[in-house]
Amino acid sequence: MRKLPYDDPGVADHRSPGRYLWWLAKGQWQTLAMGMVFGIIWMGSQAVMPAVIGRAIDEGIAARDRDQLFFWAAVMFAIGLVQAASGIMRHRFAVTNWLAAAYRTVQLVGRQVSRLGGALPRKVSTGEVVAIGNSDISNLGQVMDVSARFAGAIVSFFLVSIILLQTSVTLGLIVLIGVPALMLLIGPLLRPLQDRSAKQRHLMGDLSNTASDIVGGLRVLRGVGGEAVFLDRYRRESQRTRRAGVRVAKLQSVLDALQVLLPGVFVVIVVWLGARFAVRGEITAGELVAFYGYAAFLMIPLRTATEYANKLIRGRVSARRVITVLALDPDVVAVADPAPPPPPGSELYDVRTGLRVKPGLVTAIVSDQPDDAVLLADRLGLQAPDPDDDVALGGTPLTRLDPDVVRKRIVVSDTASTLFSGHLGAQLDVAGRGEEQVARALHTASAEDVLDALEGGLDGEVAERGRSFSGGQRQRLVLARALLIDPEILVLVEPTSAVDAHTESRIASRLREHRRGRTTVVSTTSPLMLDAVDVVAFLEDGRIVASGTHRELLDDCPAYRRVVIREADFEATDHEPEAVR
Repeated sequence: MRKLPYDDPGVADHRSPGRYLWWLAKGQWQTLAMGMVFGIIWMGSQAVMPAVIGRAIDEGIAARDRDQLFFWAAVMFAIGLVQAASGIMRHRFAVTNWLAAAYRTVQLVGRQVSRLGGALPRKVSTGEVVAIGNSDISNLGQVMDVSARFAGAIVSFFLVSIILLQTSVTLGLIVLIGVPALMLLIGPLLRPLQDRSAKQRHLMGDLSNTASDIVGGLRVLRGVGGEAVFLDRYRRESQRTRRAGVRVAKLQSVLDALQVLLPGVFVVIVVWLGARFAVRGEITAGELVAFYGYAAFLMIPLRTATEYANKLIRGRVSARRVITVLALDPDVVAVADPAPPPPPGSELYDVRTGLRVKPGLVTAIVSDQPDDAVLLADRLGLQAPDPDDDVALGGTPLTRLDPDVVRKRIVVSDTASTLFSGHLGAQLDVAGRGEEQVARALHTASAEDVLDALEGGLDGEVAERGRSFSGGQRQRLVLARALLIDPEILVLVEPTSAVDAHTESRIASRLREHRRGRTTVVSTTSPLMLDAVDVVAFLEDGRIVASGTHRELLDDCPAYRRVVIREADFEATDHEPEAVR
């Protein structure tokens, strides 16, 4: 059996849904082939059983030959054992094929999400990615699962047809022509089913995205009294999705009913004709029983074929959603001939704003427009959409460097950074610095109380997105995680906006010492933080218009003073202890 997950899922062919499904199939062709082999044996055993029963009736019971009866009974027993053993193996390979397709897709999407990084939310909704993991991987796995039975259905259909033709040309031709005709009768339903399934899948993605937005912003919604508005919105979208699902189910129910009705009518016709042939003496009683068995058995290949078509439709819909994500390109792509990395301790310079970040210092960015400061922070770390050559490290534009080198040397921790579920220690120490460094980072971030309050300490479990922590606690833990990465250049966006003044003062006084000798950029308007940094750069109308210490700018730059005093007034009236929050 295959080892899962894959060490390397490979590079998917995402040019079309059909090509992606074919690529999945080629990647697991061995298990697919074995599943088909056992599927053919399993269904072939069922196909020949009516013939054996007919021979047992004619040569054993009708002829009153006990030896022949025992012989054919032994043959039936042997075929039963083969059918049971092949059924077990077919099922095992079917499950393996399902898991292989699902794991490969999850790994591909996960790798693509990591590759896109911060560009992902700008290119595709979170709900779309969630829906892939919730439903699409199941649809893709089912295509691979049913393939083994579909192969058995095709082979067994021709096997039964050959046996019937040898017994009665008329009945054999009825089967050869009738079964494909039944498939053609069901065929017109498949295209509308695909269209309805695609619409339902789209609505499910939108609904998942709405649910993610509500959960992520629940605290804000409660603060502004917006729960009812978003609840009504979710209800409307949920009902729209439900109605789409009902439309799919209605058509699916008609298809399922036809899968029973049409083969049932077909069985009646074949048995009626067979009975007439038996009355006229053209076939024996055993052959009549065999004909009935064949007619009843043919319902299985027919239903398997329609099931395969149904699951293939759903699989194509899901594959289209998967390849939409896989086809996205990150904002920053690797250059064909990257420039050599600048030496450590190089200056970071932005031509567009005129910002110079001196190596080894803590530099603060203050802006009259907060969004400008956030955009500048993203540009310094090659995180902004549509990157340009304006930001250079050691005179080399970041866009000319290998993106992996930039990510390693410059880390941006913004206000959207969050925590994943799992052990707290694993969430913080992603670089493997050790417990001593973890304790130091927690001290700098003034987060020891968070660790003490969590049952199990560093081994304690973090809830999804860190929702069991307050906003200020999450912010301090995210800061500690960024400090533990210990990059050459660390860019922090509003790292203390959710903590009280006393905690912020402690963080400000410790950050400079913790990052001594390395370059740190802090986007903030907090006077407590600004008073503790080495250099402050004031950004106005997209340009650096003044730089110096916090106190120098207070004296010499009225515009800077207005921005900072406004923040100081806000802190005096709006900050409260985290216990209150």
